[in-house]
Amino acid sequence: MLAGFFVGRYNAGMKWIALFFWLALQLPAAEPLPPEKVNTLIEALGRLDPALVNGNPALKQRLNQVLDAVRGEPRLVGLIKKFKVTGREADLLAVAAGHPNDPAGVEALGMVLGGDEIKSVNALLTGNDPQQAASVARALGNSNNQKVLPLLTPLVTNPKVHANVRKEALKGLANFETGARQILAWAKEGKLPQNATFTASLALSTVRWPDIKAESAKVFPRSPGANAKPLPPVAELIKRKGNVTNGSKIFLRETAACARCHKVGPLGHEVGPALTEIGDKLPKEELYEAIIDPSAGISFGYEAWLVTMKDGNAAFGIIQSETDTELEVKGPTGAVTRHAKVGIKSRQQQPMSLMPPGLHLTIKEEELVDLIEYLASLKKKP
Repeated sequence: MLAGFFVGRYNAGMKWIALFFWLALQLPAAEPLPPEKVNTLIEALGRLDPALVNGNPALKQRLNQVLDAVRGEPRLVGLIKKFKVTGREADLLAVAAGHPNDPAGVEALGMVLGGDEIKSVNALLTGNDPQQAASVARALGNSNNQKVLPLLTPLVTNPKVHANVRKEALKGLANFETGARQILAWAKEGKLPQNATFTASLALSTVRWPDIKAESAKVFPRSPGANAKPLPPVAELIKRKGNVTNGSKIFLRETAACARCHKVGPLGHEVGPALTEIGDKLPKEELYEAIIDPSAGISFGYEAWLVTMKDGNAAFGIIQSETDTELEVKGPTGAVTRHAKVGIKSRQQQPMSLMPPGLHLTIKEEELVDLIEYLASLKKKP
């Protein structure tokens, strides 16, 4: 019986080797792999000895073709790790940027940091794609690797960094004791950018080091609420259960001004991003942050710009569209103005959000909790 078991295991192993060899010979090497064949090849690769594949040029070529087919996907990481593939740092960074909260994304970044590609990571963090930079910064913060500290630290005080990149850098630094103490030092020295203060306060309020947490509570004053009464810490507010129905009414209330700039389904106006599925995108603490300090994190594509004309006029708002000859700017009221590029003197991205601060001061504390409960409930329908 025991001999039969080992024969069965041997025959099963040979089956996968035979299948992989057959596919390797049947599929043209120069053509992209069909999706169904990719899945079969990955299953076969999972059962093969890396030495067998790496020792055979034809099989190694097929492995690289599979890696090309799953570029940017989390499953690429396991294949690179198992077969000890080199020269795929750019692909690993793509997984880390695209899946910063996924274990595969974190592992991909750890593999890059363990090599000689620090310069590649830094280039992404300071490059021309802030959305990609924010994703990489988030993956760095999730990596639990001390090597990320010198990469994240300069992003916080760099005035040219997008607010969302700075936000992710702060949150990432707070995961390390050294980073958390550095944030506290910046705050004491007055070196934190204005749009980073609330994020820093929120990040340090939940750290696991009691002395840092206690000191943070002294350094960062609590946010004011209605009637100048300080709001409780966000960590306490998110534990409260609000009233969704009342929150939806507050959203539409003219004094709260939410619907003046945001849409939920057919309701409201589209100046800022639509909030129809915001509950799937942001946790409660970030919803509080977005209302109390809107400049702490600005949605990509909704950055405010000041466009100055040669004739002395100026336009302030979101750049809605751009051609070779014309610029369209959507102002705070939603009105869109067109400007010929030949008449533009300069345009500068503004550090502050188009959404004005202090909107939470127009409603009571319990109403703020209801509003957040409503926003958190806005999710994609199954």
